[in-house]
Amino acid sequence: MKEVKNPRKPLLYYYGIVLLILLLFNMIIAPLLVQKQVIQVDYGTFMGMIEDKNIGSVEVGNAQILFTDKEGTTIYKTGAMNDPTLTERLYAAEATFGQEIQQGTSPILSFLLSFVLPLVIFIGLGQYMGKKLMEQAGGKNSLAFGMGKSSAKVYVQSTGGIRFSDVAGEDEAKESLAEIVDYLHNPQKYADVGASMPKGLLLVGPPGTGKTMLAKAVAGEANVPFFSISGSEFVEMFVGMGASKVRDLFKQAKEKAPCIVFIDEIDTIGKKRDGQMGGNDEREQTLNQLLTEMDGFEGNNGVIILAATNRPDSLDPALTRPGRFDRRVPVELPDLKGREEILKVHAKKIKMSDNVDLHTIARMASGASGAELANIVNEAALRAVRNARTIVDQSDLEESIEIVIAGYQKKNTVLSDHEKQVVAYHEIGHALVAAMQSHSAPVQKITIIPRTSGALGYTMQVDEGDKYLMTKQEIENKIATFTGGRAAEELVFEEITTGASNDIEQATKLARAMITRYGMSEAFDMVAMETVTNQYLGGDTSLVCSADTQNEIDKKVVELVKRQHEKAASILRENREKLDELARFLYEKETITGEEFMEILDEKGGRVQ
Repeated sequence: MKEVKNPRKPLLYYYGIVLLILLLFNMIIAPLLVQKQVIQVDYGTFMGMIEDKNIGSVEVGNAQILFTDKEGTTIYKTGAMNDPTLTERLYAAEATFGQEIQQGTSPILSFLLSFVLPLVIFIGLGQYMGKKLMEQAGGKNSLAFGMGKSSAKVYVQSTGGIRFSDVAGEDEAKESLAEIVDYLHNPQKYADVGASMPKGLLLVGPPGTGKTMLAKAVAGEANVPFFSISGSEFVEMFVGMGASKVRDLFKQAKEKAPCIVFIDEIDTIGKKRDGQMGGNDEREQTLNQLLTEMDGFEGNNGVIILAATNRPDSLDPALTRPGRFDRRVPVELPDLKGREEILKVHAKKIKMSDNVDLHTIARMASGASGAELANIVNEAALRAVRNARTIVDQSDLEESIEIVIAGYQKKNTVLSDHEKQVVAYHEIGHALVAAMQSHSAPVQKITIIPRTSGALGYTMQVDEGDKYLMTKQEIENKIATFTGGRAAEELVFEEITTGASNDIEQATKLARAMITRYGMSEAFDMVAMETVTNQYLGGDTSLVCSADTQNEIDKKVVELVKRQHEKAASILRENREKLDELARFLYEKETITGEEFMEILDEKGGRVQ
């Protein structure tokens, strides 16, 4: 997309010029103007004023004499004469010597030059600069020198524009948006049936799933003007400026119809109005103006409103009702097929070896968003450059996934022999418990090389495909796998370390979810004890039960984790020989694959079913 900008200088730039002019005037010009007049008199007048004792200050020079009258209101000047008794007569007349006589003017003239003239200059320059700013802001109707004018960026289609082919993994969202493109191209086809397009489409989903890219792809396919603005750009310091920006944005959109208006992060101004005192009046006024403008659109006028957010639950119901944002388009995390398609799109930008299996990479990157997949491909290309290669191979992509998951390898961290043994047994404990249980994901890789995320090692499990449902047994098996590392430490070294902190956190989280949200506890049956908010931003939870029930939940969570911990310890005791053999193998090689792990394990007869 090619962006069309209208740059203008900030308001402080012009006020700085005015202040600089006034400063130079007071420092240079004003002292030259404020030169007071001096009356020239003859020496006889000077002598007469001495005799009358009407002399104030006297300044005697080689060529002239400056003196004032007794009140000091008038300055006189006369020529110097050879008069030896002049000093005595001046003392007798009570004149003063040694003070420099300031040649001044009248107070009225001084006031005009030092106050009135600078004020006139300031007002004149201010009006001139204000006129220039109004012209730059787009006319006399702009508020506060353009502060109420919309700052939306206008994009027009170019040869390098984004198309639907550049967006993969979101087939349902593209299908819904393709209808909008067809409407912009053939509005009469829909008018003949009596159908009208939605006034607004709301794109919702986690960060990095491509909501903004989809909006630009719609503009690229439709080849129409595309107005892009963030919700935070509507919020101003002065009340009313945001509403003015909304009016100006919709005015421009109507003039350039058919077009698309895209508001990113609309939850900034579209939050629910709770009616509490002390709220942001500016934000509420902006929201009210947005609601009014969206209602003001007439049917089939060729203006489509797109908005994106990852907090749809926080939006005001008046904004999401039919007639404003009629259609909600989910932009979810891609599935296995979608991840593979996204990798293929980004793989076109780099040189890749023929033996690269993107399906395997897609399986390893389970739960990754489109932005994370793009980062994985880029990290693989960077790794190839660091290794002085021009082609990306399978190992580069696998390592880049590990970088995204656990960070870079820490080259300066050196573990002692004992610590290395503990980490080896810990990771083999995870892998062995997972392998000896049914309904567990296969082990892909085990390593004891420290990473920058703080992990001293990790065990990677990769499912054969995406799972959308999990049984109670599968969740319990995952909890047992999380406790397998600590169980191995207890069994072999008869001591425990801090290395299981993340395992404990994940196991407790799963156990609590089973009881409070999944209804997998006989004690509470199918009663929800916990609610989830911000499902696209981490999924914060909050309990909705009494204090007594919370105590009971805590007891059930402890019992569940403890039971799975004992199960993991039992599995490791029964397979102690394989535990020792695999731990020694991992200690020597530091990193082993899932195939190597299963080869040693199968010597005993395979996995337990």
